[in-house]
Amino acid sequence: VGFGSVKSGNRFDQTDCSDGDQIIQIFLQALIFFYHVCHQSQITFDENVFCLGIPFLIFFQIVSFFLHSQGFLKCLQNFTSIGDFYIVYVKDRQFVLFPKILFYRASLTKDRKIDIFRGEMTSESNPEIPTEKFYGSIQEAEKLEREHMAVATLKKGEGRTLKAGGAWVYDNEIESVMGHFENGDLVLVRDFDGYPMGRGFMNQKSKICIRMMTRDENTEIDRDFLRMRVKNAWEYRKKTVDTSSCRLIFGEADFLPGLVVDKFEDVLVVESLALGIDKMKKVILELTQEVLQEDGIQIRGIYERSDAKVRLNEGMERVKGFLSEPFDTNVPITENGVRYIVDVKDGQKTGFFLDQKYNRLAIQKLCKGARVLDCFTHTGSFALNAALGGAQYVLGVDASQLGCRQAEENARLNHVEDKVEFLCADVFDLLPELEKRGEQFDVVILDPPAFTKSRSSIKNAVKGYREINLRGMKLVKDGGYLATCSCSHFMDPELFAKTIGQAAKNVHKRLRQVEFRTQAPDHPILWGAGDSYYLKFYIFQVCDEK
Repeated sequence: VGFGSVKSGNRFDQTDCSDGDQIIQIFLQALIFFYHVCHQSQITFDENVFCLGIPFLIFFQIVSFFLHSQGFLKCLQNFTSIGDFYIVYVKDRQFVLFPKILFYRASLTKDRKIDIFRGEMTSESNPEIPTEKFYGSIQEAEKLEREHMAVATLKKGEGRTLKAGGAWVYDNEIESVMGHFENGDLVLVRDFDGYPMGRGFMNQKSKICIRMMTRDENTEIDRDFLRMRVKNAWEYRKKTVDTSSCRLIFGEADFLPGLVVDKFEDVLVVESLALGIDKMKKVILELTQEVLQEDGIQIRGIYERSDAKVRLNEGMERVKGFLSEPFDTNVPITENGVRYIVDVKDGQKTGFFLDQKYNRLAIQKLCKGARVLDCFTHTGSFALNAALGGAQYVLGVDASQLGCRQAEENARLNHVEDKVEFLCADVFDLLPELEKRGEQFDVVILDPPAFTKSRSSIKNAVKGYREINLRGMKLVKDGGYLATCSCSHFMDPELFAKTIGQAAKNVHKRLRQVEFRTQAPDHPILWGAGDSYYLKFYIFQVCDEK
């Protein structure tokens, strides 16, 4: 419990805060004890005013006399969560108990002040709280309490991710939560010393307990705020990428944590991964359509792909389905001049990996007249870029039969089926086989799925990346090219580069770096939010040691 001090007869307004005198602490502890004794003994009080008895009135008179003689009065400033403890409010020398969040808001909001001696409440910004009769029934008080936001206070020295520019507060970083809230509700976030950190939505079922929506505690998260966020995201894409098909909202990097919205021509695909943003999803999608309509873009359908396993960590079910009138979920798009059919219903994640857009374009110039091996081809995106770049022959490999069928359909769409072959096989098994057969390629492309989604499995991931790159380098002709990437956030750039270097050393190859790339700009990397930087993409020339 913290205390503040004011001059006798003045009003308390967060000034001259200091530690409370021991006598006040003793008094409060006695008061709390008395309340709980009454509560446990089921003593009935009037619902409006709780009179705590002559002994406590006498004790209070003594304390008041002592404080008056010192020329100041100590009063409460901050409160900790103490079960069902109700804060004391003094009026006409009687003790009135109110839910703690009510008293907290009354004492700390700038335009609400308490007259310490007369016990009168002013409330210029909230006329629903009477100035003459502040207290009513306990039910009325609890209703008012729910209308105010809860406050989450960080532990001293915690919140490092948040303070570095990130958007997350973990469950073990929170000291206390004061006030009423339900999981998914917005809360105020304060540092251990009361410094305001902003507003975010809270879910105690998740390890990521709070996801920040704004760094300004006074900003209202309303329709206008959400429209501003959506508008900013769209204007950014218009400047940086081809917007015919793009990631329109990229979660924390667009300051809408937990939400992904992909635009495939005139279809939106949404993935909601956090409870708080899930409650705002409908409004955000309405605003997204409004913003796009301003540029003459009419959205014909929305499909939800919130079927990721991570939703279970938020206490939510995995869901997928139409959020609009039903439509054909095989959506035709064009990217880099390559035509695809995107299966937004059953394809991986939202149906297509837009983050590699410009990396796919980068390999086209290397593939003219080349024999190309595309590993983990998915729906054939790198393979088709290689074919349209002038490749002589392309072999695309993927473990998914559905992916290979979609890749073959995409090859026919682009009229390159005569020089592109797709094989359903395990890449780790196939590469040693190709090596035994003496196969060699001018260009080898490695675009594996994330080998790790947690720090605990990073060692096994390193082995996987080293093995796949080692095998890939063996299949590259002397002077040929290797394109290799990692889409795991936990495989940081330094570790990924080190792993590739180890693989090259093991097979006695020299690597000449052509370029290093990351994800497309519609997947922006927000500095301070490390989770937004996940894709690392290298192109090397592979040379034999001579």
